[in-house]
Amino acid sequence: MGFAYDSSTQGNTAAGLPILHDVSFEIPPGKTVAVVGPSGAGKSSLMMVAGGLERASSGRVEVAGRDLGPLDDDARARLRRDHIGIVFQGFHLIPTMTALENVALPLEFAGRGDAFDLAEAALGRVGLGHRIGHYPAQLSGGEQQRVAVARAFVGRPKLLLADEPTGNLDGTTGKQVMDLLFELARADAATLILITHDLALAERCDRILRISDGIVVGDERTAVSLAAQ
Repeated sequence: MGFAYDSSTQGNTAAGLPILHDVSFEIPPGKTVAVVGPSGAGKSSLMMVAGGLERASSGRVEVAGRDLGPLDDDARARLRRDHIGIVFQGFHLIPTMTALENVALPLEFAGRGDAFDLAEAALGRVGLGHRIGHYPAQLSGGEQQRVAVARAFVGRPKLLLADEPTGNLDGTTGKQVMDLLFELARADAATLILITHDLALAERCDRILRISDGIVVGDERTAVSLAAQ
């Protein structure tokens, strides 16, 4: 499963001012793409539209072969549940729930009877099998982001969206989290869209999209992609 953003797509602010202009690109299944650009360029808006969290004012956004445009809020929520994992800069964990409960939550919403078994396995994949009963306040920042990564991957999504996932972490911890993200994406053959200010991190992806003032001003393959040929 890949991702497609049609050339006439736009995203709007609440005031009706366009944020994204004539954005057009397609990502084949299993590829990693970094989205870079200055603050306010439209990177996070692109991710919100890609994940169905905001609706484009025009054009076509396709995930898993489905156009998000005609879907109502409930249908888009189900598509996110079944096909998309999201990791934000903030951890967005529920403080009154344990790590295990936080990771199991999306599967519980989906009615999965094996939610807690899968959540425990997901926490094991991110090296937190020994911390399943701990609450967010009892975990370090890096551990909390690992829980968030486990939650994003627990349903084995084919599209992963990561918005500055190391922004609240120190350099060493951030590298560990990113190593984990790339490793899990490869293992699950997931398409990864990574928003980052870190050009060295962007170079680890197959491709870099450069955005400025809501317009894609560059689309380049990286040494990683060229080496894979």
